[in-house]
Amino acid sequence: MIPTHPITVDDQPLPINNQMIHQDTRPDKPEEACGVFGIYAPEEDVAKLTYFGLYALQHRGQESAGIATFDGEQVHLHKDMGLVSQVFNEGILSNLPGQMGVGHTRYSTTGSSRKVNAQPAVVDTRLGKLALAHNGNLVNTIQLREQLLQNNCNLMTTTDSEMIAFAIAQEIDAGQKWLEGSIKAFSRLSGAFSLVIGTPAGLMGVRDPNGIRPLVIGTLRSDPVRYVLASETCGLDIIGAEYLRDVEPGELVWITEEGLASYHWSPQQQRKLCIFEMIYFARPDSVVHNESLYTYRMRLGRQLATESLVDADIVIGVPDSGIPAAIGFSQASGIAYAEGLIKNRYVGRTFIQPTQAMRESGIRMKLNPLKDVLNGKRVIIVDDSIVRGTTSRKLVKTLREAGATEVHMRISSPPVTHPCFYGIDTDSQDHLIAATKSVAEITKQLEVDSLAYLSWEGMLTATGEDPQSFCSACFTGDYPVGIPESLKASKLMLEKVVI
Repeated sequence: MIPTHPITVDDQPLPINNQMIHQDTRPDKPEEACGVFGIYAPEEDVAKLTYFGLYALQHRGQESAGIATFDGEQVHLHKDMGLVSQVFNEGILSNLPGQMGVGHTRYSTTGSSRKVNAQPAVVDTRLGKLALAHNGNLVNTIQLREQLLQNNCNLMTTTDSEMIAFAIAQEIDAGQKWLEGSIKAFSRLSGAFSLVIGTPAGLMGVRDPNGIRPLVIGTLRSDPVRYVLASETCGLDIIGAEYLRDVEPGELVWITEEGLASYHWSPQQQRKLCIFEMIYFARPDSVVHNESLYTYRMRLGRQLATESLVDADIVIGVPDSGIPAAIGFSQASGIAYAEGLIKNRYVGRTFIQPTQAMRESGIRMKLNPLKDVLNGKRVIIVDDSIVRGTTSRKLVKTLREAGATEVHMRISSPPVTHPCFYGIDTDSQDHLIAATKSVAEITKQLEVDSLAYLSWEGMLTATGEDPQSFCSACFTGDYPVGIPESLKASKLMLEKVVI
C-alpha cells in the first residue's frame, strides 16, 4: 500500500523545499493499512454481504472503501473516499449484481490519499478482468515498477497494490492460466501481502510466505457450502459465517463452483504474524489461535502488573484499545478498575484540524475525563503503545487537570523503536520517542510519576504460541524480510514533507 518511487503528494512530484510536517497532526498510534473481504456465493446478495463484511473491518481503514462484483464475465465496481457507510447506499449496492464479491477498506500511507488509489484495483487481462484487494506493503516496489514500465504497463495509481494486479495480468497475457500466472507473479513480490482476488473463473485468497498480515476463511450456512475470506473473524461473524481456518503463509486458496482448493505456492513458508495485530490492530472480538484477542490483551495486562506494579487507587484504560489490558492489570494487582476517560465514538476520523486557538483552549474531540472518578486519586493509566508520545502527554495533562494526584503510565507492549515496512504506517525512526530517549527521559517528557513498558519476553509469552512465529520488528529491528536501503531512505524523506 505504500506510494511508489518517485515520492509524490496527490500524485504530483514533491518539491524538495516543502515545509516540515506538523507532527501534532499525525495520529499517535500505528495505523493499519487496510482490510480485505471476499465472497463466492451465487445464491446470495454478495454486494450486501461484502458491505457488511467491510463494515466490520472499518477499523482497519477509514479513508476509502470499495466493492467489485463479478456477474459472469462482467465486473461491477464502486469505490470512493470515506467510510463504508458513506461510500455505499441501497441504490449503489443494488447496482452491484453477481455471484462473487471483493471488498476493501483502506488507510493510505503518506502521499497517497486520493480516490484513484482506492481499491479494489481492477485491470484487464487476456482471460478477462481481475479485481484485487491488498493488505500489506511490498518492499521491492522500485524494482517491480521498473519491470512493469519496461513492459509498457499503464500504471494509474501510486500504490504497490496496483502493481501486483498488473504483474498478474502480465503473466496471464504471456499465456499463463489464472493459477499458474498468479503464482508466477507472486514469486516476483517481496514483503507483506494478504490478497483477495476476483476473476471470472473464481476467487483467490493469498498470503505471503511469512503470513505477516492476516487472512481467514469462513463458510456460510448453505448447501452447497459457500466460502468467505476476510482479514479478521469479525468480518465473518457479522454475516453469520463460521470460521473455518486461516489461509496459511505461502498458501493460495482457489474458490469456485467446485469448492475450495489449496495450493502452497511458496516453498519457503515461515510464519511471522505481525504481533501488533494481537496487541492493537485487530478487533478484540476477532479470534486468533482459538481465542478472542480480548482474552490475550487481558493477559498482557496481568503480565504487565506482575512486571511493574505500583501503589495506586484506581486503574483506568485508554479507550478502547487499552481497556482489556487495564482490566487484566486490575485483576492481577487487586487495584480497582474504573472508567476515567470517556470516548466520543461518533467523532470517527476527521481531516478538519482544529485552530490553534481551539488547541490552546484544550479541545477534547475524542476523550473526556470523568472528574469525579479521578479527583484526589492515584491513577494507573494503561495503554497499548506509545509512538511519538504527543497524545500520551496530553492525556497525562488531562488527568492532572481532572484532579489526579499521581499518574502512573503502564504500556502493554515494549517500546516501539523501529518503523514498519509491512503495512503499518509508523513514523520514521527519528520520530519514534523510544528510539531516541530512555524510559527515564520519556517519563520526564510525558510528565508522569512513573512509566513502565511490558517486556518483549512477556508480550510473546502471553501469546501461548511459539515466539518465533511472530514479527516483532517494530520492537527489535529484526525484519523477517530484508528492507532495501532505498526504501528506508524514502520513508525518512516522506516524514520531512507536508502530507
